[in-house]
Amino acid sequence: MAEFKHLVLVKFKEEVVVEDVLKEMEKLVSEMDIVKSFVWGQDIESLEMLRQGFTHAFLMTFEKKDDFTAFASHPNHVEFSAKFSTVIEKAVLLDFPVVTVKSPA
Repeated sequence: MAEFKHLVLVKFKEEVVVEDVLKEMEKLVSEMDIVKSFVWGQDIESLEMLRQGFTHAFLMTFEKKDDFTAFASHPNHVEFSAKFSTVIEKAVLLDFPVVTVKSPA
């Protein structure tokens, strides 16, 4: 079964202390064993017209889609998401199974 990814691109509201939000997100992920990995980053290279205002990317990996479904409906995630939605100006979410392409031998 393929790994499952949860990708979130966001632009935070101007007055938000991003570091505080990141600490809360890292705490949430550390408490959830079903999250296989979690990485995030802030865009520092793209031209504004290409990133369309999005400044941060968050990527979670799950062993399978069922683990993502359990994570998404977990009370801790639901509570965090409610707070998170108040500090972002806009977001894009993509949830997808990993497609592995073998390189030619």
